[in-house]
Amino acid sequence: MTKDFGVKPYLFPMPTYMIGTYNEDDTVDVMMMAWGGICAEDMVALNLEADHKTVANLKARNAFTLAVPGADTLAASDYLGIASANKVADKFARTGLHAVKSSRVDAPVITEYPLTLECEVVEMQNQPYGLRVLGRIVNVLADEKVLDDAGKIDAGKLQAFAFDQMGNGYYAVGERIGQAWHSGAGLLKP
Repeated sequence: MTKDFGVKPYLFPMPTYMIGTYNEDDTVDVMMMAWGGICAEDMVALNLEADHKTVANLKARNAFTLAVPGADTLAASDYLGIASANKVADKFARTGLHAVKSSRVDAPVITEYPLTLECEVVEMQNQPYGLRVLGRIVNVLADEKVLDDAGKIDAGKLQAFAFDQMGNGYYAVGERIGQAWHSGAGLLKP
């Protein structure tokens, strides 16, 4: 038995990302988003509502950071998705998080986030279904605490969390259950 739900944005897991930009007065603006991701080897796509303060900042600065928040920042990260910088000018300051200026793009790096992509805006597309921002990744920063013994990023150490659009929840991500391009390889044999 199945149940029809009609047209809903029900897909799981949905990533949680933090977009970091600077406001016109050089204060930090960070916004949580879930509708986006990698769209090419060196590109990200963000689907945003055009009225966000972050969108105005993207247009003005042509740069942003895109970070993966860890579970230890859940409350602050969720708040950054709830509060609008159009209404709460000091929303980032209220979180207790810290930022440093990226050395590669005109955007902040939030030091508590374990993985950050430094990006340049390539294109802002006004589509019939909303605004899509395409960004080129110019660098990836990872906190040493999320690296394995070989110096590579260990996804399990990120303590990332996913968004559940169906029930408005967050779910921890991290247990490795297989090896990509290997777990199903046995099925290739006749």
